[in-house]
Amino acid sequence: MLAAYYTAPGPSGVLTVGEVETPVPGPGEVRVRVLVAGVNPTDWKSRAGAEVPFEFQVPGQDGAGEIDAVGPGVDSARVGERVWVYFAAWQRQWGTAAEFCVVPSEQAVPLPASASLELGASLGIPALTAYHCLRADGPIDGQDVLVAGGAGAVGHAAIELAVWSGARVISTVSGPEKSVLADVAGASVVVNYRDPDAAAQIRAAAPDGVSRIVELALGPNLSLDLEVAAPFAVISTYAADVPSADVPIRALMTPNLVLRFVLVYTIPRVGLRAAVDGVSQAVAVGALTPLPVHRFALDDVAGAHDAVESGVAGKVVIELP
Repeated sequence: MLAAYYTAPGPSGVLTVGEVETPVPGPGEVRVRVLVAGVNPTDWKSRAGAEVPFEFQVPGQDGAGEIDAVGPGVDSARVGERVWVYFAAWQRQWGTAAEFCVVPSEQAVPLPASASLELGASLGIPALTAYHCLRADGPIDGQDVLVAGGAGAVGHAAIELAVWSGARVISTVSGPEKSVLADVAGASVVVNYRDPDAAAQIRAAAPDGVSRIVELALGPNLSLDLEVAAPFAVISTYAADVPSADVPIRALMTPNLVLRFVLVYTIPRVGLRAAVDGVSQAVAVGALTPLPVHRFALDDVAGAHDAVESGVAGKVVIELP
């Protein structure tokens, strides 16, 4: 099969596109013919810094396509099923930047005909992260939620999932173009976090404070979060642009705030199952949509990685032949 792969960590130039063996599904696994692969920050970060424990690594955690083979113990009726895939390359060799990938059967989730392949390839890491950040601490219907970075993949999914869950969303972004994306996703109020009065704008929209905060930059944003959090609020942070942050313990303790750290790969199995089920339900009713799509061919996989690393607005995908 044709695949993108690398044998050692490094810049995007370490990526090669060529013929490799086609993987065979083992017990409990399915093989998916990948039609669209999603590209996430985790893909280039792993490629840049993680050692390769295999002969070669095919990148790509997320994708969408059709099951074309099943391993022992998997119902053969799954062959031909349209699916979205998550965690394909998490501690595994066969990611989605290839014509075929092999994953455990539960990691190939039915994708309804009403959902585009681009949407399917956009779920996985972003939507599962967003769902867990929002819902790990209970329902959010009727509550005010703050989503930082509402134009990003996780932020966009968080806005749509929060609205679908019955919450009202306030989002912070860095400029007008991203403000439009957050607004289209369903945010009731969009604030430029660079505004000196950003906290006042959020407080004006939610006088009693926000009960959930989906955070992507805890270090620089924590002071703002503390200004707008309601008592008993949960701040869920899923990314870090700095290795450490000063945590004002009293400011968190007095209003009984919860500071939750989320790495989607290692959340408890029950939480992951809830996220997969919740995202699937949202997809089924049309509550999730893709960001503006930037399409790359497999032979330009390096360009796709570079686009994500540069922070391009929208969703980067690789279309397979």
